Formats: sequence, structure tokens, C-alpha cells
Amino acid sequence: MYAIKVRSYFSAAHNLRGYRGRCEKLHGHNWKVEAEVVSRQLNNLSIACDFKDLKKKLQKVLNGLDHTCLNKLKPFKKNNPTSEKIAEFIYYNLKKSVKAKGLILRKVSVWETESSQASFSEEET
Repeated sequence: MYAIKVRSYFSAAHNLRGYRGRCEKLHGHNWKVEAEVVSRQLNNLSIACDFKDLKKKLQKVLNGLDHTCLNKLKPFKKNNPTSEKIAEFIYYNLKKSVKAKGLILRKVSVWETESSQASFSEEET
């Protein structure tokens, strides 16, 4: 199995409803996002997936989040836009486009700071 990862970034604001503390107030992050895909085979150039193509697919998903207030987006009107839920949202929105290329999306990880990261995958660990 071959695995490749790409990283990209977006900036957005959010607040956590029902949270007691600083995060209940509107604030922003420069989010870092990593997507990992796997492939059982390589193409005739010995490439599982061109990094550029995967990054473009990830960026297309992130463009819908960039410079927004996440709480105002439909997926986060009921669910808090936590790092966990953001990773899940990106995962399911990226999954279809990579599957069309014969790839399996293994995991999406989201950092809201350099020391705070959450991931989502459909695999049990």
C-alpha cells in the first residue's frame, strides 16, 4: 500500500456554543489541514497520485471554509465547529473526489494551533 499526504491552510473564525471559557467567544485560527490517501498501485510513472492534483482537490474543499465564520455555514449551524467536526466535514467532502481517482482517503487532520490537532477517519484504531 502506498500513502501520500498533502497539507494546506485556511483562515476562519468560530465560537463554541455551550462551552464555558474563552472559546465561547468569537475568535479565529489559521488552520492547517493534512489529507492522507492510499493506493494499492502506482501509475505508469510510478506515482500513486500527483501531489499537485491531491492538493488542488483539498484546496477546493477548503475554499468553502476560508475567510468565513464557520458557525454560519450549514454543516455547523447545529454542530459546533470544533477541530474534530471540521476534520470530519473535510474528510467527507474530499472522499468522493479522491475515490474517483482510485484512491482511498485514509485520514484528515486539522490543527487550530501548532500544538492542537484533531483527526477524522473511518478506520477504527
